[in-house]
Amino acid sequence: MLIAIPNVLTPEQVGQARAALDAADWVDGKGTAGFQSAKVKDNAQLPENHPVAQELGQMILQALSRNLLFMSAALPSRILPPMFNRYAGGQHFGAHVDNAIRLVPGTGQRLRTDLSCTLFFAEPDEYDGGELVIEDLFGTQQVKLPAGHMVLYPSSSLHHVRPVTRGARVSSFFWVQSMIRDDAQRRILFDMDMAIVRLNQDVPDHQGVLSLTNSYHNLLRLWADV
Repeated sequence: MLIAIPNVLTPEQVGQARAALDAADWVDGKGTAGFQSAKVKDNAQLPENHPVAQELGQMILQALSRNLLFMSAALPSRILPPMFNRYAGGQHFGAHVDNAIRLVPGTGQRLRTDLSCTLFFAEPDEYDGGELVIEDLFGTQQVKLPAGHMVLYPSSSLHHVRPVTRGARVSSFFWVQSMIRDDAQRRILFDMDMAIVRLNQDVPDHQGVLSLTNSYHNLLRLWADV
């Protein structure tokens, strides 16, 4: 399931974040790549403990906690602190699959990567190239979203970032461990939740809403890993 989530951040938040990111000191992105990914990764990244990364990461997490579409689609159990990368001057990230397990910085705890997230901080017309290309059961899709928008997709997907040939692609990336490990089950629950929302909007007090809501929560209770 691939879902574009609009307006995770406001234009004001994006502007403040870009000013801080543009002024920050970036390092080689290979430092956080796995053995295979390091062979095909060519970008710049903020260190995980950089004050800008930590401040903006908290802003993103707070925004996501209020985003109903994200909460419905991801059903998050835990979220790895957001990280930040930058592509310019032909930099790219070749085809790879994200690591299945990641350490949560400073805790020693492990997080299962069920969902991958990319939140864009540069407008599409600011740079050429840089499309996030994702391959999965839903086919191959190219993603290049407006600043402040985010894409959510299964971490099991093969994906790559095309070379940036003009300007700079600036984004945040992070992973989610969902309460629902299986992508197909997560999709069923998301579709049911969206149907409940539409019914409440189109036919308020419809008797089918209660029945559908009951089924949703019973499936969530059956499948959830908490």
